[in-house]
Amino acid sequence: QVQLVESGGGLVQAGGSLRLSCAASERTFSNYPMGWFRQAPGKEREIVVLISRSGGITYYADSVKGRFTISRDDAKNTLYLQMNSLKPEDTAVYYCAVRIRKSFDRIYVDLSDYDYWGQGTQVTVSS
Repeated sequence: QVQLVESGGGLVQAGGSLRLSCAASERTFSNYPMGWFRQAPGKEREIVVLISRSGGITYYADSVKGRFTISRDDAKNTLYLQMNSLKPEDTAVYYCAVRIRKSFDRIYVDLSDYDYWGQGTQVTVSS
């Protein structure tokens, strides 16, 4: 059983920055596809950014390209999401997720592809 714990959310003004962290209770992140997702009130959960098992392939939603950056510290079992130039439309609960079943070195784009999810961290961007 893997537990993922997100942190780093909060209230920030438009144009500001936040860095989210996702720490795993056990196992190593290396060789597992992972991703950041978000869900705004009244909307479906959506992809923010995905990373392949090797870390060599990433996919960013168009809405965050050039502003958000995913990174991973395997030694610390922690996944990060650096968010810059935040906009009010970025307001949502942000979740990290990991796929631990057999995987190829590619991006997995369906939410059902992921096996474990964190509890989420709220990000609120004021205008």
